[in-house]
Order: sequence, then structure tokens, then C-alpha cells
Amino acid sequence: MMLFALGNEQITFSPQKMREHFREALARHDWRGKSILVIIPDNTRTAPVRLFFEATLEELKPRAKKLDFLIALGTHPPMTDGELKAHLGVTFQEAAEQGVFVYNHHFQNPQELIQIGTISREEMHHISRGLIAEEVPVTINRRILEYDELLIMGPVFPHEVVGFSGGYKYFFPGISGPELTDKFHWLAALITNPKIIGTKDTPVREVLNRAAQFIPRPTLAMCLVMREKDPCGIFFGDPEEAWSQAADLSARVNIVYVERPFHTVLSIAPTMYSELWVGGKCMYKLEPVVADGGTIIIYAPHIQEISKTHGKYLLEIGYHTRDFFLAHWEKYRHYPWGVLAHSTHVKGIGRYANGREYPRIEVVLATGIPEEVCRKINLGYLDFRTIDIDAYRGREEEGILVVPRAGEMLYRLKDGTVPDIDKLPLPSG
Repeated sequence: MMLFALGNEQITFSPQKMREHFREALARHDWRGKSILVIIPDNTRTAPVRLFFEATLEELKPRAKKLDFLIALGTHPPMTDGELKAHLGVTFQEAAEQGVFVYNHHFQNPQELIQIGTISREEMHHISRGLIAEEVPVTINRRILEYDELLIMGPVFPHEVVGFSGGYKYFFPGISGPELTDKFHWLAALITNPKIIGTKDTPVREVLNRAAQFIPRPTLAMCLVMREKDPCGIFFGDPEEAWSQAADLSARVNIVYVERPFHTVLSIAPTMYSELWVGGKCMYKLEPVVADGGTIIIYAPHIQEISKTHGKYLLEIGYHTRDFFLAHWEKYRHYPWGVLAHSTHVKGIGRYANGREYPRIEVVLATGIPEEVCRKINLGYLDFRTIDIDAYRGREEEGILVVPRAGEMLYRLKDGTVPDIDKLPLPSG
């Protein structure tokens, strides 16, 4: 059931046109007398969320019995009043004064969660192609039971865990508990980022689609495609169909193809990535075009910490390749698997042999994280004050690439090759 589809790689929408399209799309569905929960992204995604919030109030509030918003934080920290003001144009209290409640999702609070189903061991084994064979409970924010219908709104980008973000990802991990989140993130780590990212149909997306079958409320999705800061596509309807069309457009808009790999990549993080947990996207999206033995520098002076939520774990385990963890599985399997997955995604693919780790590339942090911490967590360090960005620019022919506002555009090689852990040479000695 596709209700509205508009956009292509040649156009972008002005804010005025976008508001009109939002309202036109929403008007295609009958919201009268219903209670509606709208699930929206936090401030780590580029999207006209404030514009959508305002258009939704204009279009639905006069019709719906109840209209509220839930921020799909996943495992990110709760948004503050100041952050919400910048994000939606209102504080939590100001929204409530308009008769609309905006809620943060708290993935670690069992009082907020309810189990809606279970993916059996046999199903997980089948969907994961034999990589994971464990029963997984599907838990989600219990607020969804207080509403008649659910509306997902968010952008679709190439993504390191599910292939392309958006759609049911706003349920899992957006407003879910940690059990399924940990399992499918580790599944992505086992497959590896280069093989997952920018691939539409993945085993991980299959897990999300299966889990979404347990959602006990009718759901629609408003999937957007962004060209840098401007929308170029809007797809509204059945979540799988809307996401599918958005992913097709995103593949044409959000992937940059280059002729050959680079030995040095300076990946400049935007300020919306306030910690390494999300700033790691500046690695994920560039890993496919870093040459074997090359270096990627994540330049982010504003990033001061690893992760508010997961930092304590990452200080203990550090950043390692997938094969390092598999070689020491009994030691690390008790940590949250989503954290292990993040660790491998930032470190990149590599081998483990002869009691030693051999990453394919070197990942260097030029951030506000101190050198001693970078060394402790097994990442390189470079003082950001010593970096002259202009000295790196315009040197593509020398094998040096600068990527401003990294993290959302995926870079790939034109010949279609991707770094493959199974094709890396085995270390000798």
C-alpha cells in the first residue's frame, strides 16, 4: 500500500515544498478519531525533523484523538530540553502545552519495555545463514500499546548494520530493548561492514522484518532521502514498500563512486556526532575505499568521549577486529554484543593469527579524546591541532582523500570490489 511517492536524483525540495509534500502525503490516510504515536529520529540523523513535526501537528492534530511523538534513540543517550528545542523547535514542556507529548526512549529501563514475541533458535539460524543460532526475545517500548496506529518518520541512508537505515529500524533498535539489538548488530559484525553497507537485501534486514511482524498495531512509514542537507525523496505508505523505494533512491544519491582506493583518508566528522559511538560512521562509510595498509583519520576536535552509554565497556575491551573477538570468544561473549559489533566496525576488518591481530588498515583519532585513552582502546592518535586540512585537499592523484561532513555518504570503488576478510592474506611467522 503505497500512498505517496515523490522524488528522484535530479531534484531537491525547498522547505516550503517539503512542508506541502508532508501534508499532502499525510492527507492520503484517514486519521480521524485515532490515537497516533509518531516515531522520529534523534539529532544524529540529517533530516527536516522540525519541519515534519510542525506539518504533522498542522495536519493531524485537528483530526486525531491523540497525537504524541517517541524519539527512536536506540541505545543513544536521552535528548535534553535544549537538544529537543534545537531539534523540534519546542522543549518537552512546550510540546505538552500544545497538547502533544514527546518521549525519550530508554532501552535499559525494563519498566518501559514489553515482550511482543520471540524469534526462535531455528528461525535465527535460518535467517542468519547459520551464523547465529539462539532464541531471541523481541521487546519494545510499551507505549505503542496506548495508541491505535503508529507512524514512522525518518531518512534512509547506507548503513553499516542493516545495509540501508530507516523503515523498521525505527522499531529495532529505535524503540526496542537490548536483546534483539545486540543479536542483529553482532550478526552484521560477523558478515562485516564492507559486505553489508549499501546492500539493500541483507540477513540483518530480514531479522528486522521478522521482528516487525510481532508489532501489534497498524504501522505506516514516511521514508525520506536526503541529498546532503536537502530532501530529494519522500515515500509514504506500508513500511517495507516505502523503505524499499527510498533505499533504491538512496543508493543512487548517497553513494559516491571513485576510481581507485586511497592510502590516506581524512574523514571530517560533523558536529552532530558528539561521541565516537556515532562518529564511527566516519569510518564505516569510508572503509571500502581505503587501500590495504592505508590509514583513515577521523578528524573531530569536538568529540570528547567514546560513549556516554557504552564507554565503560569500550574502555575495557578496546577496539578490535572481528577475528580477534572470535579467537577470544569465551572472554568477551559476556559483553553486550552490540558493543562488540561497534568495536569491530570502527577497527575494520582484519586477521588474527599467531597470537597477534592484523588489521587491514589503521584507524587514527584526531579528536578531543586524549592520547592515552586512544592507545588504551587500541586506536591510533593524532593531535588535531597539528592537522592542516588544506594541506590534504586536492591530492586525490597522490592517493589522499578529504571528506568533509563525513558519515552519511558511502564511498565505494567503481569496479564494484569491496574489502573482503576472506581474501586478506594470512600472516606468516
